[in-house]
Amino acid sequence: MSKTNESLMQRRTAAVPRGVGQIHPIFADRAENATVTDVEGREFIDFAGGIAVLNTGHLHPKVIAAVQEQLTKLTHTCFQVLAYEPYVELCEKVNAKVPGEFAKKTLLVTTGSEAVENAVKIARAATGRAGVIAFTGGYHGRTMMTLGLTGKVVPYSAGMGLMPGGIFRAQYPCELHGVSTDDAIASIERIFKNDAEPRDIAAIIIEPVQGEGGFYVAPKDFMQRLRALCDQHGILLIADEVQTGAGRTGTFFAMEQMGVAADLTTFAKSIAGGFPVAGVCGKAEYMDAIAPGGLGGTYAGSPIACAAALAVMHVFEEEKLLDRCKAVGERLVTRLKAIQTKHKAIGDVRALGAMIAVELFEGGDLHKPNAALTAAVVAKARDKGLILLSCGTYGNVLRVLVPLTAEDALLDKGLAIIAECFDELA
Repeated sequence: MSKTNESLMQRRTAAVPRGVGQIHPIFADRAENATVTDVEGREFIDFAGGIAVLNTGHLHPKVIAAVQEQLTKLTHTCFQVLAYEPYVELCEKVNAKVPGEFAKKTLLVTTGSEAVENAVKIARAATGRAGVIAFTGGYHGRTMMTLGLTGKVVPYSAGMGLMPGGIFRAQYPCELHGVSTDDAIASIERIFKNDAEPRDIAAIIIEPVQGEGGFYVAPKDFMQRLRALCDQHGILLIADEVQTGAGRTGTFFAMEQMGVAADLTTFAKSIAGGFPVAGVCGKAEYMDAIAPGGLGGTYAGSPIACAAALAVMHVFEEEKLLDRCKAVGERLVTRLKAIQTKHKAIGDVRALGAMIAVELFEGGDLHKPNAALTAAVVAKARDKGLILLSCGTYGNVLRVLVPLTAEDALLDKGLAIIAECFDELA
């Protein structure tokens, strides 16, 4: 009996807890570059990229070749027991790429949440302080500490009780929704006045472009003032580049475009082209604040994932993917803005590189987010063979994270489907 999406969904429902969500009722069977084929043989254009994990596309030949070669050598020793060169080489390359004119060191772990947890640990050890300031709409993971940092309760922490204390929430600047740079800085000053002294704050953590929050780009002047505020009070600035990193925004790290450097940078997702590796890179003096044994993990910096990540970095250089990122972003934004002119429901099209969002409102009223239309477009696009994602505090943002290696013809085909969806639904 042949497998179907429906039969597999039934098995999934019986075997997997409902808390593990699933956006599309589809089971993937195989994939290539920017297309995915399901178990029933239907091909889809992939504008989701595994949620920003596949900047180099599904099964990039050079990434797969590097993994296959590593498989003939060793798959695991635990780096803290027996080290291996790919871990060290990857750290060296990350140190060279992360912004900041200072000596750096890098820790490798396995997931983005784990990277953020360790960044907070490092900041606390380096400063002798415990508090952390995060931002409205921020997303930093699903572990207990990162849920505390994440600025969205439903669905991430709903029903789980209060998250860890010592976390304070500032406003993320967003001109579209009336939050200026002055407003955002003032919200931090209010924390200092009402909740915690600056000398009790170890770190301020921020996404240079918010991910789950809606792809809002932090203004440069805000980042520069935030950097100055951190320097004034001896607070470490953590840039969460889990989603923005590995070339998604047109530079390898988004902070390269912000005019300032963070003290600590977290990365994950696309860094290894579909294999699980993540990390923290920061000023060497801060990274060395924790004694031997205080950092690490059994699978942290897997040799397989390190080999994949080194190949991803090679592919970026060889195929000039940062240039390609800018071209992909321009092509998509130009066409999406053309669709916007026909449909009032599209209140905003925004992007940094190829990290692209389309925000929907009822009748174009910026006070009425249209989550229903957003969900309908995602579903209609799927019916037409295009995989899209939504995000945003109110679920009213379409996001595009297509592999940077997608051909122009495929991009245009996906854009045509989006246009059809709005013509039929908006």
